[in-house]
Amino acid sequence: MRNKKAILTLTMFGCVFAAGCGGNAEPNAANGIKPAAANSNAANMAPTNNPLETTKKPVAETSNNAPTLSPVIQAYYEALRKKDDASLREILSTAYLAKVSADMKKEKKTGVAVYLGEYDSVPDKPVEVRNEKITGDKAVAEIKGGAYLNWTAVGFVNESGKWKITGESSDITNVTTAPSPK
Repeated sequence: MRNKKAILTLTMFGCVFAAGCGGNAEPNAANGIKPAAANSNAANMAPTNNPLETTKKPVAETSNNAPTLSPVIQAYYEALRKKDDASLREILSTAYLAKVSADMKKEKKTGVAVYLGEYDSVPDKPVEVRNEKITGDKAVAEIKGGAYLNWTAVGFVNESGKWKITGESSDITNVTTAPSPK
């Protein structure tokens, strides 16, 4: 009799356990909600206060292939590849060149191409440029390649009839760094 009670008890626990684990392949099918639809709002939820959580910026569509600014970017990387300081001085805006020169002086470095090459890798294939927006003598285009793994907005300015790189990027400026641990 004692064995029968033990077997009956184990059988009941087994049935309850199996009922809890089993069920319909689509848990929300009874409610008429598909799993994909149930999670579709997750991407639209407000960000949490988790400092490690990332927010993925939606990828914009290509509106143009940057016919005006693409040659400037390609010339920049060609000058970096050749370590051609004179060409780089022609491609960089006056303000950006002054900032680079001041940084080089602080670090006791010479050679604009070598200095910039420390921060910007020369890619094997041409950098992609798209979505240029020109407003008067200022412009922005998105670039991808080399050190830029994702589409990144880069600023340009027209100086004396030539488009030059300003070294400004709203995408990079908006990135904040966490304080270093003590």
